[in-house]
Formats: sequence, C-alpha cells, structure tokens
Amino acid sequence: MNMNEEPNKPNSLYDTSPSHTLLAKLPYPIEETASDEPDSIPYLQISYNHGPRSFKDLTFLFIFLIFLLSTFAFGIFAVIHRNPNYSTLSSFSFNPNTTSCVKSSVSASSSSSSSFNSVVVSLNFYSSSSPYVVKDLTWTLVATFILSLPICWLLLLSLKHYTKHLVYASLPFFILIPIFLNVYWFVACTVSSTCSNSFPLVYRILVLVFIFLLIGVIVWILVVNWHRIELTVSIIGVASNALSWNLGLLGVLPSLSIGLLVYYVPIVLFMVFARFNGKVVPKHLHGGEYGCVWKEDSWVPAYFTLAILTMLWSATAMKEAQVYVISGTVAHWYFSKEDEAQRRSIRTSLRNAFGPSSGTVCLSGLLVCVVRLVRSAVDNARQDDATGIVNLVLQCCVNALLTTFDFLNKFTINFAAITGEAYCSSARMTYELLRRNLLSAVFVETISSRLLVGIVFVLSAIYTIVVCAILKGVTNLGSDSYFVAALAWVVLILVLGFVVHVLDIVIDTIYVCYAIDRDRGEVCKQDVHEVYVHLPISRSLRQSITRRSLGV
Repeated sequence: MNMNEEPNKPNSLYDTSPSHTLLAKLPYPIEETASDEPDSIPYLQISYNHGPRSFKDLTFLFIFLIFLLSTFAFGIFAVIHRNPNYSTLSSFSFNPNTTSCVKSSVSASSSSSSSFNSVVVSLNFYSSSSPYVVKDLTWTLVATFILSLPICWLLLLSLKHYTKHLVYASLPFFILIPIFLNVYWFVACTVSSTCSNSFPLVYRILVLVFIFLLIGVIVWILVVNWHRIELTVSIIGVASNALSWNLGLLGVLPSLSIGLLVYYVPIVLFMVFARFNGKVVPKHLHGGEYGCVWKEDSWVPAYFTLAILTMLWSATAMKEAQVYVISGTVAHWYFSKEDEAQRRSIRTSLRNAFGPSSGTVCLSGLLVCVVRLVRSAVDNARQDDATGIVNLVLQCCVNALLTTFDFLNKFTINFAAITGEAYCSSARMTYELLRRNLLSAVFVETISSRLLVGIVFVLSAIYTIVVCAILKGVTNLGSDSYFVAALAWVVLILVLGFVVHVLDIVIDTIYVCYAIDRDRGEVCKQDVHEVYVHLPISRSLRQSITRRSLGV
C-alpha cells in the first residue's frame, strides 16, 4: 500500500499509542527529510528481491572451496599412504644390533588377544551391572523425543493464539519451580545418610542460600522489566504467527544440521587415518635404555589444523545459512499478499543461500568463526590471570573490536537474505536503514528471548518432574531415576530450545522488514506495524534529528 494513495493510513497507525507520540511527530516519510537537507546523501529504495539474484562475495566461496578440497585431498592421501604398523606399536622392540625397531609376531598376537579380551570383559561388566538402567534410559529418551514433537506444536500454537495467557501463567513458575527444586534437593540430601555424610550440613546450607540469591536475581529482573511484558507478549505472538505460516522451517533446519554431521564423518575419518602416517623409530629413554615410539610425518599437524579450521568454518557457515533461510522465508511471507502461496518460499531461500549468496554466507561464517576464536583466546588469557598493563589494554581493545563486530553483524545476514546484497553492502545498508528510521542497530527488545527461555524451562521442568515420578513408581531404578529424568530433561529442552532459537531469528527478521516498510512508507503487514511501532527509538538518532530540525 503506497502512502501517496492513502496518506492518512500510516498516520492513523502510528497514533495508536499516546505514550509514543514522538513517533507520530517525526518527519515521516524519511525521503522528505532527506530531500530538504542540502548535504543529504541519496539512497536506494530497499525492498525484498523476488527475482533472480546475482552471485556475491565469490572470492570467499572460492577460498572455502580451496579449504574443503584441500582437506579431502590430503585426507584421501592419508588413507592411501597409511602405515599399518601404528596399530601394532606395542609389538615393536629395540634391536641393539641393528639400532632399529623390529616387530615380534608373538607379542603382536598376544597384545591383540589381550586387548580383545579386555574389551569383552568391559562389555560384559557393563551389560551385567546396569541392564535396567540402559533399557529404561533408552525407552525414556525415545518417548521424550517422540513426545517433544507434539509439545513443540502445542507450544507454537499457544504462543500464536494464547500468548498473553501462556506468558502470565508461566511467570509464577519462574520462581516456584526453582524454589521447589532447591528445597527438594536439600531435604532429600538431609534425609539420605549417604548424601548427608558426603556433603556436610554447612555446605548444604551455603548452596541453599546461594540458589535462593539467584532466585532473588530472577525476581529482580522480572520486576525491572515488568513494564515491557505487554510489548513482549505482542512481539512473541507476531513471531509465532509468522513461524506458523512457515512450519516447514522446523523440518528443513534440522535436516541441514544432520547434513552437516554427515559431512563431518569423512573429515573425522581422514583425521584418524592421518595419525597412521608415520613410522616407528627408536627413542633414547632414561638410564641408557631405548624404546620404540611412533613419529608422525611432518605434514600431519598441519593437516589437523587445516581440517579443524575447515570444520569450524563449515559449522559457522551452516549456522549463518540457517539464519539466511529463516530470514528469506519470513521476508517472503511478510512482503507477499495474504492470498499468495508460500509453498516455494523455503525452496527459494535454500536455493539463494547455497547458490547466489553462498559467498556471502561463507564470508559471514568466516567472520563469526574468527570472532569466536579470538573471544575464546581472550577468555583463556583472562582465566590464566595474565597480568600487566599491556595485556589489559590488549584485552580492552579486542573486546571493543568484538563488540563493534556484533553491532555491525546484528542484522547483516537477515538483510542479505531479504535483498540479495553482498555482505559489506548489507552491513552498511542495514545500519543506514535503521538510522534513517530512528531504529536501534542493536535490537532493544531482548526480554522476549528471556521469556521464551523461561517458558521452555518451565515446560521441561514440569515434564521432568512427571517423568521422575513415573520412573519411581513403575521401575526399580531407585536413585538412577534422577539421572534418567535429567537426560530426558536435556532432550526436551534441546528440542524446545531449537524452536526458541528459530523464533528469535524470526523476531529479528520481522524487525528489519518493519524498518524497510517504514523506509518506503508502506504497510505490508498491519498487525506487525501495530506491535513494532511501540518499540523504543534510538535516543542518539532522535537527538540528531531534533538538532537538524532546530537548525543547530
């Protein structure tokens, strides 16, 4: 809907809340403000790219392919040129006559038979010591995974239609469940003689008080952010509605993760076979004695570095590709008409992510991988208590650079999925888009993620308590029922956490789509505008607009 055709439509939309009258008084649309300034910079109209897209950032795609092909080429070389003596290293002994290591067939056969016997004994001990635990654990985990699918569907349905009821019903359990679990473990440990003897009363009281302090922090967070609950409820409802129109994402994204694991299998095998490339050499030991050790070829450590870097880059690139697919699919839903079919949106996003925008995905994955490695190095240096003013300054500089990257990378891949632009262009245009429309480049509505995580925790905790009660009532596991129930909790919270992760990306994508709508002066999704218009605007940009309006 164009503003020239219905000029009153956006004004009536942004006047819905008297508490946000500043948004209605802004010079809107932005084009008029930019044209009034003599030093304004013209900008391109941003919209969703429905048509064919050109290839971007091909250089980084070629670099990734070089890493990948090199990993597989050297891996195949490692398999072909492996030395079978690595598996029989214990059968070699030093021969002083030839000053080399020779193989003894008797010791080889005895060592292989002894290793086989040890494996058999360990397997027999494991199977005879805990047959009920393995059986009940398997059935519990399988049942949990099967039940997690309808639980996810019910959660999404409830978030779409009954968001407010679900959120307000879950809020008390954010406090009650931790209190119940804290008191329960304290009483159970006090009653149990084994636990009370190994865990003294003083330490139990300290842990009890510490957990209550953490619960107090949760209460404080809820009180401080209480005024944002209503807005968060609306944002979660909008995102759940968008995801309900694209439920195929919940099947495509796990498939991509499974594909990544399958892709990892040959690389891991190549790394295993790379250790077989070397030879048995004598080594001088203490007291003038000699022994036989395995010496790897000089290229093996370099191959390990190459393979690990390729795996890390592939993991981050796959994560960015999933964000790209979600963003492209949701943007297609946002900018399409109500009666337009959504069947090809996921397929189109997949084709763009692994086709024209594959270089952009590789570049984004590379940057994320480098940032994570640097952040891990900084954290390790901090844990090692690195002292000195130089180390402190370096850590501050690195943290500032990482924060800047997070600031610039926040919506870049979302924007690239919408427009098909290159990575650097997407980063620059995203910042300019949000700046023109007085929107923060760092999404201010973070309470939605915390609420979703809290809801997932409440649901998984209730499920775990029910599972533990059933296991105690119908099985003979005893104290092992807590362990089985805990693993069931892990499975369920991973599945539900995946849905929350997708919803977070959907929220960010709709935020960018809403900014594009504001920039063009259009309203593609009325219900989205009615919610996102209440988000706080950027204070720094508001001050700059005020200064320009006053001629300062």
